[in-house]
Amino acid sequence: MDITIYSAFLPHTDADAALVFYRDTLGFELRNDVGYNGMRWLTVGHPDQPGTSLVLHPPAADPGITDDERRVIAEMMAKGTYAILTLATPDLDETFAKLESSGAEIVQEPIEQPYGIRDCAVRDPAGNLLRINEVR
Repeated sequence: MDITIYSAFLPHTDADAALVFYRDTLGFELRNDVGYNGMRWLTVGHPDQPGTSLVLHPPAADPGITDDERRVIAEMMAKGTYAILTLATPDLDETFAKLESSGAEIVQEPIEQPYGIRDCAVRDPAGNLLRINEVR
């Protein structure tokens, strides 16, 4: 089977703040910006990975979601437990310094994990947890 990852979805609560974070802080390119009924979907991706995208979407746009489910999603996003993305970089210290200087919410400074990965963690403007692994 020939299959690849094409896109992944992360919720956002503020499209403009998400765009600043993913484009200006992380260096991703904006590939699509779609509005519908007052909502906005952004598609971003790393310039060196044209075949893989991240879609930043309104968290409860699905009409099948109940008000209670919307409330739970909002609560989980606020705690940073709704969505997680793992990124990779060859220079974790440089990446972390840029994130820290940008004002990103730091969850964990760079650390050598007992399972052999050196990483750090931050949250994006919506509260999504981003773990960044150092690729050696």
